[in-house]
Amino acid sequence: MGTARQSLTHATPSAFGATARRDAWWLQSLVVFLAFSTFLVYSTWAAFQGEHYTFGPYLSPFYSPELWGNSPHAWFGPPPNWWPSGLVRYSPAHLILWAPGAFRFTCYYYRGAYYKAFWGDPPGCTVGEPRKKYLGEHTFPLILQNAHRFFMFLAMFMLAMLVYDAWKGLWFTDAASGVKAFGIGVGSLVLITNVVLLSSYLLGCHSLRHLVGGSKDTLSDSVARFQAWKCVSCLNRRHMLFAWLSLCSVGFSDLYVRLCSMGIWTDWRIL
Repeated sequence: MGTARQSLTHATPSAFGATARRDAWWLQSLVVFLAFSTFLVYSTWAAFQGEHYTFGPYLSPFYSPELWGNSPHAWFGPPPNWWPSGLVRYSPAHLILWAPGAFRFTCYYYRGAYYKAFWGDPPGCTVGEPRKKYLGEHTFPLILQNAHRFFMFLAMFMLAMLVYDAWKGLWFTDAASGVKAFGIGVGSLVLITNVVLLSSYLLGCHSLRHLVGGSKDTLSDSVARFQAWKCVSCLNRRHMLFAWLSLCSVGFSDLYVRLCSMGIWTDWRIL
């Protein structure tokens, strides 16, 4: 027993990146790093533009809900006077994009993904870490990850707004009469697809699964809550898939609206 324990201790890698693995263990982390970095760069750039985020009935999900702005989608009118425009150019995305961003940043799946890809903590299973001491998520700043459930409620509100935006994206204003009529454009399908994928990701959240299932480790006796728990659990089994698909869809939705607004793409009408 002592010999086995000594061998196990000796086999544990100590130097950063040291491992006995022969497979390309670094490949997944590299892909995650490149994908996350691409999305972060694009979404940050898009959020700071403050323009080309609406086209006809379409509103970019990066800007929804538009609280103050220059488009017809704005809830409270033009940009507020209290915004320090001399320091930072006003963009409606600055007021709302932090909420869905915080939900994804604190998501259980995303934590494991970017801990490996960006921090190397750990870089892979049985691969040496850059740190010798394990702190976990019980100290600052990672203790803030426990706010994930609160961000989930904010994300639900944001999702409801995107559902409404997808509905508005089915109503087109006639240029001659000014009357709105039901229709379907490619952009309508883009926004609807985005809502479906975001719903699949959000409704498969681990926190929501625990919330609807019951308290602590005991399932609720309520039939309705048990059925809801099964539905959430079904989506939760594909949480990683929907996390990536929804990330791509929300980015592409903004890109689609932006390029249509700039006149680079044409929004073809299907109906």
